[in-house]
Amino acid sequence: MIKVGIYGASGYMGSEALRILLTHPEVSVEWATSRSETPIEHYHKNFYDRGIKFIKPSEVTPCAAVFFALPTGFTTEICQDFLKQGSKIIDYGADFRLKNRDEWERVYKMKHPNWKLAEEAVYGIVELHRPEIKKVNIIANPGCFSSSAILALAPLIKENLIDVDKIIVDGLSGTVGAGNEPDVALHHPEITNNILPYNVVDHRHTYEMEQELGLLAGKKVTINFTSYYVPISRGILTTSHSFPTGTAKRKEILELYKEFYKDEFFVKIIDIPKQENVSWNYLPYPWVAAVSATNFCHIGLDVDEKRNRIVVFSTLDSIGKGGALVGIQNFNLMFGLDERTGLDFYGIHPY
Repeated sequence: MIKVGIYGASGYMGSEALRILLTHPEVSVEWATSRSETPIEHYHKNFYDRGIKFIKPSEVTPCAAVFFALPTGFTTEICQDFLKQGSKIIDYGADFRLKNRDEWERVYKMKHPNWKLAEEAVYGIVELHRPEIKKVNIIANPGCFSSSAILALAPLIKENLIDVDKIIVDGLSGTVGAGNEPDVALHHPEITNNILPYNVVDHRHTYEMEQELGLLAGKKVTINFTSYYVPISRGILTTSHSFPTGTAKRKEILELYKEFYKDEFFVKIIDIPKQENVSWNYLPYPWVAAVSATNFCHIGLDVDEKRNRIVVFSTLDSIGKGGALVGIQNFNLMFGLDERTGLDFYGIHPY
């Protein structure tokens, strides 16, 4: 069994990693930390009477892998001792996501604690970096919006089919993305029956999208991204609008996506014909609820031939394929396991 620890398990990301790792057939969860002495069931009632107890950070023991779910900047400092002990690191935060130091320090408004580690890390989108992930010691787990938008746009960018200076992405997020610290805007009476735009320009995840899609394009890519919170707990929907440099047909673009992701178990391309003679179509497009609590990303698309626009919908779970579970997919690859191990389950319906 591979010994693992979770550093910072009182939050939603760390607890979701714990939930799946406890049933992972190749894993022994050695510890999960919290700075608080409050019992785990006060944070996560799904663990009630499971015999799980938080330990203090000072009580951790060596492990083959450590999952970090900490505020920005803390992982870099703490993980160095684990790296010296031979641990592999999966960081759910933003410490290692960007490859431009000046940009990282401007975006996160701090000096990076150890840029050498950021240079060693691999950005953890499996579908784009599988060979590197298998050999690396540090994974920079992607942001939830970033994962959704990058997977949505990668085939178009890779084949040079769209204008890379004119891409618009709207992102809708469940409130789990804000974490478990109280906030007035996310208080139940405020968010219910409401949609809340936030960080509407220069969102941090924009830089991850531009970085990864720019690598695919071999040139600068500009993403115009705006985010919203909606009154659901978990889930991401990104809507990407792009403009083809030539003519585009829905059938042809769907075939491109199916070919691009043909070997990817966790990315599903929705290929359902549009219904004729109905007042509204919804079957060809993905639903957030269908991927809840899973490691799947569902993608659907359409083409507005009159206006020469491609619209791509991408859905995933904020702390599933958008967070904790893709971190476990990365872990599987790092340790030579089938990447589906412990993750081969589908969503519940209805959710």
